[in-house]
Amino acid sequence: MEDPMYSLQDVIRCDLCETPVPPKHCDICHIHLCEACMEEHLSDESIDHYIVPFKLRGITPKCTKHSTEVCTHLCTTCTIPVCPLCVVSSEHEQHYTIDILKCFEYKRERMQEDLQNLENNIYPKYQEAATNIPVQRADVNKRSQKLTTALDKQGEALHTEIDTIIQGMKSEIDDIDAQHKAAIDQQEVAINHTIPEITQAILDLKRLLDTSDVCLVYEYTSRTEEFRSLPAQFQVTLPTFTPQEINREQIHQQIGSLSELAITFLLDEPRILADIQTECEYLRSVSCLSDSELWTCGSLDNILRLYNLQGELLRSVQTKSGNYPRDIAVTRSGDLVYTDYHDRSINLVSGTQIQTLITLQGWTPLGLCSTASGDLLVTMTSDDDKQTKVVRYSGSTEKQSIQWDNQGKPLYSSGPYTKYLSENRNSDICVADLGARAVVVVSAAGKLRFRYTGPPFTPRSAGKLRFRYTGPPSTPGESFDPRGITTDSQANILTSDCDNYRIHIINKDGLFLRFIHNCGLQLPCGLYVDSRDNLFVAERNTRKVKKLQYYK
Repeated sequence: MEDPMYSLQDVIRCDLCETPVPPKHCDICHIHLCEACMEEHLSDESIDHYIVPFKLRGITPKCTKHSTEVCTHLCTTCTIPVCPLCVVSSEHEQHYTIDILKCFEYKRERMQEDLQNLENNIYPKYQEAATNIPVQRADVNKRSQKLTTALDKQGEALHTEIDTIIQGMKSEIDDIDAQHKAAIDQQEVAINHTIPEITQAILDLKRLLDTSDVCLVYEYTSRTEEFRSLPAQFQVTLPTFTPQEINREQIHQQIGSLSELAITFLLDEPRILADIQTECEYLRSVSCLSDSELWTCGSLDNILRLYNLQGELLRSVQTKSGNYPRDIAVTRSGDLVYTDYHDRSINLVSGTQIQTLITLQGWTPLGLCSTASGDLLVTMTSDDDKQTKVVRYSGSTEKQSIQWDNQGKPLYSSGPYTKYLSENRNSDICVADLGARAVVVVSAAGKLRFRYTGPPFTPRSAGKLRFRYTGPPSTPGESFDPRGITTDSQANILTSDCDNYRIHIINKDGLFLRFIHNCGLQLPCGLYVDSRDNLFVAERNTRKVKKLQYYK
């Protein structure tokens, strides 16, 4: 609503000189004052005056205890407005009071800041989160349907297998029956063949017994012994079925198992579990040999160092060439690999021996990581610094090269910046591309999934491009400075925003989750998440590695 003070139809004027739009007001005398008349008004000392900005007129209430006074102060102890007489009274003598106008203006400023923060920052985040709730529910239903379908498929496979086995056993019974019946048939044929002969033998004997022909009687030969044993006698051991006791546990093992639901929450304030002081100059990379031992390297010396959580140096290895290592990674077998930018090599440290696995031609290695399958992923730049790619090696054999998107454009920025990388739990390849100021994520097949360049969360559709991430614009002119990168058991991606002293956490699909920034990080660079989802952060200039807990 328009302030009547500024209305053309009803201009407020100074009550003493008629000057329009007076900037002041006496809250005791209830008159409007211009700057020129304010001193004249205050010169009348026969009564009290309380001058306030015109827009704040009426904020000083009448004192409930002193009817001629207005409340010019606020008692912070009692949280009530008080007049000058109340301030000096015994009731408020020991209390702290503040000017009610200053308090009002201060509170209004804070309220205005809160309003802007709520409208511009907090409310949009809640809106975004609320919008994402149906998506999460739909994802639950999709995952549940996928699991149910897999179970049905496994059940059908087991039923098919059982039906096949049962049918096979039924076929065996049919074969047994056929063999048994064939034996019976054979016996029947033999018996039916002998019965007429016995019948004839009986008739012959009866005739002979009635004859007096000595010759015929003399020629008689007995066949009794021939017929005494039944022909084709056999014994049958009939088959039996002995059912096995149904073992539910074995059946369950045959079907498979469901993994447990794990719901974890990101801590608002991450806890520092260990603060490890290293000797690495310009510390840049960290990689864990175990949950209690970690390898480190810096950019100003050629020593690879292994520390425990107490900061004790366990091993130190000098690089084979004497050059500083560009990046390090621990393999599945517990060996250490590192890239040597200057002689273009990728080297394996095993025990006290260093073996050169790969020497590149026309390309220079930068960052590297060891994958779940035991492969090595290496970012590299061409000799003229105009091309960058990610190469997958199995041992020293190149298996895959990732360089272009589906439109034939470069996936990664050019230049000699070390592009750290990590393999996610879903086999995505995540690269912190400092030159592009983005996190670039491709599938295991090398297809671009997204570039994330930061809130506001606005997806951009260009081919398979999902979004870009450069970090929330919390400070004018601030830019995203991605250096180290790692992933955790929830397939979240963590990347260090070095110059802004913080770490971004985004999920596997590029949605920004939160910052890690309120635990005193100093120029965070290399990152590594151990098997318990603890985060190791290499601070570039302090030479420290900090172990953080960011889940509860």
